[in-house]
Amino acid sequence: MSRKCHEVDYKIIGHDMQLVEVELDPGETVIAEAGAMTYMEEGIAFEAKMGDGSEAESGLFGKLFNAGKRAIAGESLFMTHFTQTGSGKSHVAFSAPYPGSVIPIDLSSIGGELLCQKDAFLCAALGTKLDIAFTKKLGAGFFGGEGFILEQLSGDGMAFIHAGGTMIEKELNNETLRVDTGCLVAFEPSVEYDIEAAGNLKSMVFGGEGLFMATLSGTGKVWLQSLPFSRMADRIIACAPSLGGSDKGE
Repeated sequence: MSRKCHEVDYKIIGHDMQLVEVELDPGETVIAEAGAMTYMEEGIAFEAKMGDGSEAESGLFGKLFNAGKRAIAGESLFMTHFTQTGSGKSHVAFSAPYPGSVIPIDLSSIGGELLCQKDAFLCAALGTKLDIAFTKKLGAGFFGGEGFILEQLSGDGMAFIHAGGTMIEKELNNETLRVDTGCLVAFEPSVEYDIEAAGNLKSMVFGGEGLFMATLSGTGKVWLQSLPFSRMADRIIACAPSLGGSDKGE
């Protein structure tokens, strides 16, 4: 069966502050969030378009409807499409706005669907559909760190998401994993996602781990990050006198 998504090659560059370099043959296209591009070689043209260009959102109404859903999720209405218009192979590279790891995921190898937190998506082969998914549990929506809305990637090609700090991949086999709500990056739809209180009242108030934890249960893959951007931002603010923090003497 032929793929619906463009087949692209790639290379992950770096260790602690990674970027992904995508190789495009003539006519191939990769889509990315606005502002994610680091560099591109000769022959590649780019254009901001409303929507991801997948077959599922063809037509003006489909593009407007999906753009509206992205606006609800706090994402940009437009995505940038990078296409190799010349001859031979050319490369375009993408990186996230804060230090971390790039996770390459072949959607065809995990059933064609992935759920991830907002802002985790970096880029993907043309044909990948980006949508929003609402958490099923009320508690997960109120206390899940990312609200009710998750981002849903669908297709059969390569997609690239970003994790702050070091990326950790866990494989659950009818198991349950509890994580800090901000450390969850992505998971397969077969994994159930919910929120539970972080221990007793004393642990919740003085434990330093927050009031709630995310619980992931079932069978499937889960991707975590060691340094959520919110945690890093909180530490920077706490150490910056101009922002109300205490001077650490640096």
